[in-house]
Amino acid sequence: MDYFHGYSVVGLVAVVGVLFVAVAFGAGRLLRPVVPTQEKMLTYECGVDPVGEGWAHTQIRYYVYSFLYVIFAVDTIFLFPWATVFAAPGFGATTLVEMFVFIGFLAVGLLYAWKKGVLEWT
Repeated sequence: MDYFHGYSVVGLVAVVGVLFVAVAFGAGRLLRPVVPTQEKMLTYECGVDPVGEGWAHTQIRYYVYSFLYVIFAVDTIFLFPWATVFAAPGFGATTLVEMFVFIGFLAVGLLYAWKKGVLEWT
């Protein structure tokens, strides 16, 4: 029974967190003033009245660069736990090989993106 006690504490904290967010959003909805006017419904950006269409074309390469950045940023976070395990006695060679395999996968992904021409700006 003691085994499930840890899970019940985590479940209770999760329920309290969800209830806290729900109460905060509900209180915000009840307390905020709602007086919609034509002026308030107008799109507002940088203090300038909107002119023309609200649709603008964006180059896909911005999204590709941001996607690649997120992939490699998340993957570098995996290096920190590896560094702590690598320092522990008895894990040196095994974790070194595992990290080279991991970095190899990253290198293959980067080479694939480079070969497809994704990393070229023009």
